[in-house]
Amino acid sequence: MKPSRVLVVDDEPGITLLCERLLTKAGFEVLSYTDPRLALEALQKEPFDLLLVDIRMPQISGFDVVQKGRETQADMAILAMTGFGTVETAIQALRRGVDGLILKPFEKEELILAVQQALTDSQQKQDAARVQTLRPLFSVTESLLSETRPDHLLDLILQVVSSQLRCRNVGFYQFSEKEQALTLLGGRGKMLADGVALPGGNAAARAALSAAPVWGSVESPTFGDELQGLGLSAMMCVPTNLVNISSVLFVARDAGEPVFREAELEMFLILARQATVAMENARLYEELRAYVRRVEESQQALVQAEKLAVAGRLTASIAHEINNPLQSLRNCFHLTTREDLPGDMRAKYLDLTRQELDRLMTTVQRMLDFYRPSAEMKPVQVLDLLEHVLNLVDQQLRERNIRVTTSWPARLPTIKAISNQIEQVFINLVLNAFDAMPEGGELWINITQKRRMVEILFQDTGPGVPAEVQAHIFEPFASTKGSSGTGLGLSVSYDIVTAHGGRLDLLTERKPGACFRVLLPISQQRENEK
Repeated sequence: MKPSRVLVVDDEPGITLLCERLLTKAGFEVLSYTDPRLALEALQKEPFDLLLVDIRMPQISGFDVVQKGRETQADMAILAMTGFGTVETAIQALRRGVDGLILKPFEKEELILAVQQALTDSQQKQDAARVQTLRPLFSVTESLLSETRPDHLLDLILQVVSSQLRCRNVGFYQFSEKEQALTLLGGRGKMLADGVALPGGNAAARAALSAAPVWGSVESPTFGDELQGLGLSAMMCVPTNLVNISSVLFVARDAGEPVFREAELEMFLILARQATVAMENARLYEELRAYVRRVEESQQALVQAEKLAVAGRLTASIAHEINNPLQSLRNCFHLTTREDLPGDMRAKYLDLTRQELDRLMTTVQRMLDFYRPSAEMKPVQVLDLLEHVLNLVDQQLRERNIRVTTSWPARLPTIKAISNQIEQVFINLVLNAFDAMPEGGELWINITQKRRMVEILFQDTGPGVPAEVQAHIFEPFASTKGSSGTGLGLSVSYDIVTAHGGRLDLLTERKPGACFRVLLPISQQRENEK
């Protein structure tokens, strides 16, 4: 372990020699001076761990040496010596930041103990100061990284930097290496000009081009005129670079305010790095949000495409459902216009007209309910949704001689769902069975409650799903129908059921035909009622 370095300053040669001999023997590295001016020069050139200084000296006061030492090496421990131990001297020493006071004459053990105690006390003060400094930095880091919206984050960065460095002028510039130009993204107070960054330009341009901090005061020959023209006393510019962003953070204090200290530059460097990391973090979050939006839009497009495909497959059945009442309406209206028609017959035909209109309106309303967009999950009955779907495809199934056999309990708990989306899943599964049985057959639909789920089974008597397709049956464009299918129905249905917190499975062990199982979670409202 490297020995602690001690600088001894006393105008009495005997004292300096004594201190040097005792401390060296105790394992310290010692440098001693009787002239305080030479001691101050040594402080400018070399680092020391402790300054041992006499308070009363003829050329320069010991307290002046203490002050200069603090300005030069802020972390150095200071132990004062005096032969006049008064309360006033002790108070003044404490006010000057002295870590210990030892009275002359002293014994060897007293000196060694006082030096060790001063070093320990100084280290404890430094540790406490670091903790005190780091605590707000941790809070700042947490607040910056928790904000993921770039526009709000920029305002937060300006606010944090302004608060931590106690200055009203702060700006965030983005630097384009390709165009060699600065763009002011946001700022408060007085700003440096942005635009093309030239080597002899303002402080922000120089910091960006040199990739090194630039700071100065109104007394600086380089930036003094510029600062004076802006009414500023001091400024700092810190560049930061990450993979996808290069920036310069600028702060300045108004005329009459104190200039920035080196410790504040260190603080600014930390804040600038945190700000840049937070900006990159927010940019990545924004890209992720944009990607999620694109995925959602693609998913909605797939759902809509499958709805259009289903609409085409239902056209014949719905046209038949609508054409029959329209034909009846036409005949009834024709008959009621005959003058020789008895009144009771005219009333009968008008009643038939009303019934056919109701039938037509019911059919159209079922179609509107199926295609009406909805995005709100509500407690619904699975039986109501399934009966609605079976009503839509009933005519089509009967024309192909497909018999539907259903089985479900008298009462079922509700599920929380988007009605038209679950209806689309059901109609996709029913029409898949319809396509699998071109010569007719039977479709079994069985509904049961499985713990906290409602299970719906759709099983047909068709040829089933080929083994080579089973593993990919829910992937987009996977189809067993050749050119007649879109290959999206089961994929869209799978995504819809998954988004509802459920599952869609192909039960390969159940024969004959294909058997698809839909599991949907029971509504939380129902669970709470239990």
